Amino acid sequence: MDKTTNLPWVEKYRPAHLDDLISHKDIISTISRFVKEERLPHLLFYGPPGTGKTSTILAIAKQIYTPKELSSMVLELNASDDRGIGIVRGQILNFASTRTIFKSGFKLVILDEADAMTKDAQNALRRIIEKFTENTRFCIICNYLSKIIPALQSRCTRFRFGPLKTDQMIPRLRHVISQEGISVTEDGMKALVTLATGDMRRALNILQSTSMAFDEVNEENVYTCVGHPLRRDIENIVKWVLNDGFKEAYSNIVQVKMAKGLALQDILTEIHAYIHRIELPVSVRLQLLTKMADIEYRLASGASERIQLGALVAVFQNARDLIVQETL
Repeated sequence: MDKTTNLPWVEKYRPAHLDDLISHKDIISTISRFVKEERLPHLLFYGPPGTGKTSTILAIAKQIYTPKELSSMVLELNASDDRGIGIVRGQILNFASTRTIFKSGFKLVILDEADAMTKDAQNALRRIIEKFTENTRFCIICNYLSKIIPALQSRCTRFRFGPLKTDQMIPRLRHVISQEGISVTEDGMKALVTLATGDMRRALNILQSTSMAFDEVNEENVYTCVGHPLRRDIENIVKWVLNDGFKEAYSNIVQVKMAKGLALQDILTEIHAYIHRIELPVSVRLQLLTKMADIEYRLASGASERIQLGALVAVFQNARDLIVQETL
């Protein structure tokens, strides 16, 4: 039985070579040159999740080392591993300080999600990086550059991995779709890319879960699977809160939420985007956005969804009265 059949598609289709990576061509060409000339510096990859940071360094490791050498020449530590000051002074120091007898060149230490490391651990790491540069290279990966101390940043060559563009994601998604033999409509593909917001990992996870739950991956099935409100649901909600009475609008939204399992936070995010697309007086739009920001803050603080939904309907009822006053 093929070992890859039970793998999540994120791992099954993870690029194995630098040539397979679909984005950041300028970064990859620069690093390829470093590898060819055997002048790889310490690296710092930063950017949002699912943009190819870990895939890039793993592809580099596979290019530099043979499969047999990988385990002895590469040390990979993730946020799930303990990476406090004890591990930095123990495991990482031991790995970096020992030379290999049978293999010339350098070892590679990959510290994934390094923004979760404590300041003390990062401070302990900077001396090790400096001391063992001759036989060890470090690759630090993080989502937020600001959480890495300046002393570590200055010792590494920094590369920013931005969110992937639509035209970069679609060919890769089409490749996975053809390999897996699933049925995907054009609006389904658009929904995948919209919900992923430049995160390739998220796009593949949504594609896999939707294809397992439904026979066809179309817009409605994708949104249903993720539990995200459909565009027409948002249009209906805005129509109710602007045209119907408080009680009727409130009960209609509760019914939609219950029937489709929607979270008020998601509804709020989509309404925010929708408000920018419709014609409203500037003063009304400003008030709506301010009040919705307050509701979102209260939701994030753990307030009751039912009460905040009432507040949302009330905000739009007030806005409706303001629109009437402005037109008079």
